[in-house]
Amino acid sequence: MVLNKTDLEMIRSFCIDEFTDYLIYRHLSEREKRNDFKKLLNQMAQHELKHYQFWKSVLGYELKVSVPRWKLALITLSRILLGLTFTIKFLERHEEKVIDSYRQFLYKLKPDDAARLKEILSDEELHEKSLISELNESIVRYIGFIALGLADAVIEITGVHAGFLGATTTTLFAGVAGLIVGLSAAISMAAAAYIQAKHEGVKNPIPSAAATGIAYLFAVVLLAAPYFFTHSNILAFVVSIVLAFALVMAFTFYSSIINESDFKREALESTLVLFATAALSYVFGELLGRIFGLQGKLHLG
Repeated sequence: MVLNKTDLEMIRSFCIDEFTDYLIYRHLSEREKRNDFKKLLNQMAQHELKHYQFWKSVLGYELKVSVPRWKLALITLSRILLGLTFTIKFLERHEEKVIDSYRQFLYKLKPDDAARLKEILSDEELHEKSLISELNESIVRYIGFIALGLADAVIEITGVHAGFLGATTTTLFAGVAGLIVGLSAAISMAAAAYIQAKHEGVKNPIPSAAATGIAYLFAVVLLAAPYFFTHSNILAFVVSIVLAFALVMAFTFYSSIINESDFKREALESTLVLFATAALSYVFGELLGRIFGLQGKLHLG
């Protein structure tokens, strides 16, 4: 079957996409220190190169493809800060669309080319996913405990601050209360994570407890910080809730990439829980403030 202009443009985009991925994986491999990860990245790079060579043969001419230095720098930074598992899965997140696009050409190519394309589809669907599943990073092993610490801290400390917004006009009390509650809760959560990991048969439960406690404490300090830089309780609460929302969105996006789940649905659920907690805590704080006259007693000025 003769390929039309639109088909050739799509094939050209396939070539660019595959060779770009090859260059990225080669770049990561050259900078990877762990031998098992380096081997895996080399394998993925060779897969992408093989796919490029196939589409190049169909297209009929060579393409000059390069990746901007700033993009390679960002990908390298992602590898360092967020881990190789996240970085690869983020790069591979468009694979389903790629596979669907490739399938359109199974009946447009010559029989020999169609057979080679089936091998490529097998690589895309099975082999590369199998390679990614071989990654064994510490950050992924403890992702559940980190999520537990962050999520609980954001909800609880936001609730504390919202409650004080209704009970007092003094930012210092709200900030200190958040730190006191947060520190106590961080210790409690770390202990609970230790017990949970031990019951699940984890040989060394201490890292699980540490991941939960540190994540909790990080969120506590971040959300309490605005209360020590302003005398406006409302301003401090707004800044704190924005930070809480940003933290929830960032971690929800991270975990959705790692777990290959629906980011939009999880983000919506997390947002509803966050703001519902803040609203209910504010109402409760306002009620207690009126009943016991706390606003007058806690006001420093």
